Amino acid sequence: MKDFWVSSGHHLLDRDEAGRLIVTDAFLKAYFARPELLPPEEACEAELRLHHELLMHDPRRPVGPDEIAAMDDPDARENWEFMVAFRDRLLAAPSLEAAYLELARGSAANTPPLFMNQLAQVVLRNALDGEDDPFVLRAAELFYRTQRVTFHEGALLLADAETIEVHEQNRHASPLLTMLGGPAVTELEILEEKNAGSYFGRSDAFDMVLGFGGVDSTARRGLATAMAAWIRHLLAVDVTIEPVERIEDDDWAWFVGLDAEATRIGNALWTGKELDPEAAERIIALFRLGFSDIGEVRPEVGARPIWLILAETPDRTIRMKPQNLVAGLPLRAAAPAS
Repeated sequence: MKDFWVSSGHHLLDRDEAGRLIVTDAFLKAYFARPELLPPEEACEAELRLHHELLMHDPRRPVGPDEIAAMDDPDARENWEFMVAFRDRLLAAPSLEAAYLELARGSAANTPPLFMNQLAQVVLRNALDGEDDPFVLRAAELFYRTQRVTFHEGALLLADAETIEVHEQNRHASPLLTMLGGPAVTELEILEEKNAGSYFGRSDAFDMVLGFGGVDSTARRGLATAMAAWIRHLLAVDVTIEPVERIEDDDWAWFVGLDAEATRIGNALWTGKELDPEAAERIIALFRLGFSDIGEVRPEVGARPIWLILAETPDRTIRMKPQNLVAGLPLRAAAPAS
C-alpha cells in the first residue's frame, strides 16, 4: 500500500477497534518538534525549559498557568496557552476524530486555524487510508491547505498557496523571470494521468497543481469522493456526492458552504437576495449531496438534495472549512463523539 501525507504523523498514532486514532507520546513529541513550536534563540529560560520537558521527557505532563505566565514574550505566552489547551483537548477525547467533532460543533472559535488544519489532515489521512487515486488525494488537500486560484489559457488551476508564495518571492528576486514568465503557477507541474504515480513520493511537498476542470473532471469527482469518505468516517453516515453544473432547485431544502465565502454567498441566495455578478463568479464548484438512508435526515429535508458550494475569496484563494461538512448537515441526531 502506498503511503502519503507522512507529515501528518498518522504513523505515530495508535488505533482503537473501530479504527479511530488514539494519541501517543510519540505523536505529541512530534507535535512539539514542529517548526512553529520551536522556541527562537532569544526565548527566555521559562519557555526553553517547558519546551524541553514536554519534548524530551513527558509530553502529557500538566502545565500550570504560572509556567506560561513566567515567559517574557507575550506572543510566546499566547502561543503556549493555545498549544496546551489544544493538547489537553486531544488527551481528554477518546480519539482524534472525537476531538475534531467537538471542535467542529462549537469549540473551534478558540482554536487557531493552524491546529484545526493539522488535525483535519491526520483525521482525513485515516479516513482515506488505502486510497490509491492521486486525484482524490490531491483534491483532498483542499481540506487543510489554502489554495490559490488561477485561470490560465482557459484552464482553472488550483495550486498550494504557500508553494506559490515561495515561487513569487523567487520571482521578485529575479526581475527578468518576472518579465518573461507567465503566472507563477506555470512553474509547477500539473497533476495528469501521465505523472499521477509520482504524487505519492511528493505528497508532502504540496507542489502539484490541480486542474479543476468541469463537472466531469477527475479533480471534482476526486473532491466529491474525499468529502463522502470524510462524512462516512466522522459521522458513520453514507452519502453520495456528485459535482453539478448549476443548482436546479428554486426552493432549496438545505445548503452547506464549504468555506466562509461560499457560506456568505449561499446565505444571500437562501434569503432571496440578488447576487452581484462578481460574487457569482467567485463560485468555483457546486455539488449535490444525498443520503443513503433518509431516516437519518431531518423530516423537513427528507429526500431533497443538499447543495454544497465552494467559492474563492476576492483575492482568489480557497480556504475550505471541512468542519462545515460535519456540523452543517441536516442530520436528525448528531453522531456521538466516539
